[in-house]
Amino acid sequence: MKTETSVHGLAASLHTARSAKKVIGFVPTMGNLHEGHLSLVREAKKICDVVVVSIFVNPTQFGPNEDFENYPRTLEQDSQLLVDVGCDIIFAPSVDQMYVKKPVITRIQVTELTEILCGASRPNHFDGVALIVTKLFNIVQPHYAFFGQKDFQQVAVVKQLVQDLNLNVEVIALPTVRAEDGLALSSRNVYLSVEQRAIAPLIYQSLLDAERTLHEGETLADVLAQTKERLQAAGFTIDYVEAFTPHLHFVQSTDKEFVLFVAVKLGTTRLIDNLYVKLIKD
Repeated sequence: MKTETSVHGLAASLHTARSAKKVIGFVPTMGNLHEGHLSLVREAKKICDVVVVSIFVNPTQFGPNEDFENYPRTLEQDSQLLVDVGCDIIFAPSVDQMYVKKPVITRIQVTELTEILCGASRPNHFDGVALIVTKLFNIVQPHYAFFGQKDFQQVAVVKQLVQDLNLNVEVIALPTVRAEDGLALSSRNVYLSVEQRAIAPLIYQSLLDAERTLHEGETLADVLAQTKERLQAAGFTIDYVEAFTPHLHFVQSTDKEFVLFVAVKLGTTRLIDNLYVKLIKD
């Protein structure tokens, strides 16, 4: 496995693979890797000849009061994990390598999809995501890029970006990977205290209970309100508990397929999760 820290170095490492017409897979991350990230690499290895994993804590997607400075940076540990799952190249550039000119003056916006959910509560977050994903896709030029469905809205934004800008990459979204107690794996889970970690699985359990209640005939509005009350009572600070269609449109009364979304804070740690619900049988 190679580790490249510059754009030119990565291009040189990929030159032979491109010349041999090998299939290149790409897994973009901010590091502090967990089993969710590693599962993406394993899937990439199944269909790609060369797998590149980027490790870059992207400053343009953090708000002024968010955790950019404190975000865990664990490159040595991440590197060992990636060796074990067969990663071919780590791309770990510095901020100066990725953003030569500061402040950054180029903006890429995917409107509508970013005006709801995390986009509403984290202004400019998805502008930063769109910019760094575009840059990374241009640098790596992968055939396939792999993302986790825990970040459902991010996946939708990236897919729209690829479609609208005619980027020559196929985005593959894979199911959320969870701990045994149901908590969605996230790099930010390390912020949780022992007491908070014991409470956190209630997020997913609340989504499962909401799905069951919907199948029993409860209205969506009532289920969302009950879920919000339950999480608040357990000590979570609510950002949102909402439902949208899989294409992130507002749910209509006739819709039988939608996604339940939750974003909360437990102490200072922001946690998100989602669950696809289908009220009609195949």
